Amino acid sequence: MKMQFLSKAALCAAGASLASLSALAAPPKPDHVIIVIEENHSYNEILGASSPATWIKALAASGASFTNSFAIEHPSQPNYLDLYSGANQGTTGSDSFPANTPFTTANLGAQLRSAGYSFAGYSQGLPSVGSTVNTSGNYAHKHNPWANWQSSSPTGNQLPSSTNQPFTNFPTDYTTLPTVSFVVPDLQNDMHDGTIAAGDTWCKNNLDGYAQWAATHNSLLILTFDEDDSSESNQIATIFSGAKVKPGQYTETINHYSVLATVEDMYGLSRIGGAVGKTAITDAFVVPEPAMIVWSLAAIAMMRTRGRGKRRARIC
Repeated sequence: MKMQFLSKAALCAAGASLASLSALAAPPKPDHVIIVIEENHSYNEILGASSPATWIKALAASGASFTNSFAIEHPSQPNYLDLYSGANQGTTGSDSFPANTPFTTANLGAQLRSAGYSFAGYSQGLPSVGSTVNTSGNYAHKHNPWANWQSSSPTGNQLPSSTNQPFTNFPTDYTTLPTVSFVVPDLQNDMHDGTIAAGDTWCKNNLDGYAQWAATHNSLLILTFDEDDSSESNQIATIFSGAKVKPGQYTETINHYSVLATVEDMYGLSRIGGAVGKTAITDAFVVPEPAMIVWSLAAIAMMRTRGRGKRRARIC
């Protein structure tokens, strides 16, 4: 089809439909997203040539790897809260159990549930569903941000205990996953106390199946780190892998708020906290070419115009 064969009326009608092209500015909408958070290692410690993180490096090579990704602050807990809720909820500089819980502020889990989607966090070592214990073996509450909104009688932005799951309940049938899930290994397997190699092996053993499945089931795996080890200005590894991900290295500067903004935009959610004003990550996804969208809209509009019979379409 060539442009000269399109009537002015058809092009006018297409122009009225071009508002839908704004969708190109948003990332695609996955059926499922898993965000896994590892701990306390800089970008080069994980993705550098000498890194023992062989599975994570392979994931980066086959997916979208962000070479200028940064945490927000130090220590760990504020960053988890920044990524999950767009703010550290007053925990600046502290890994202590937060005061004034359950929180009532906006957060990603509550946003998703309010919009008709589902959410859960899976924490390795969590003693039971809905546990709010501070520590248990290698489990640490400071790495479980959504639990801070948990209430026995949730109202507003608060969450039910069912959103706070031990990793032993992580589904083997990935179609039953919530819309968005967080996965947090314990202190050994998140590389906080254990080695990079051990954490990498845990990720391979527990997440490679999902990573392979996601690529053919309109789903996404995001792997990131809470913070660096104070050696590289808080630069961290962040990787997107899955369906519609365009492999390559991406040099734009992003941080936890950028990732939060991207997930919010995927599901048409309002931005919260530090995600407000951030540019969502869109270049790492395969999207229809704008020109093809224009041609398709024009063709559809022309067919609709012809279908109106002899009534003359008004020309813009």
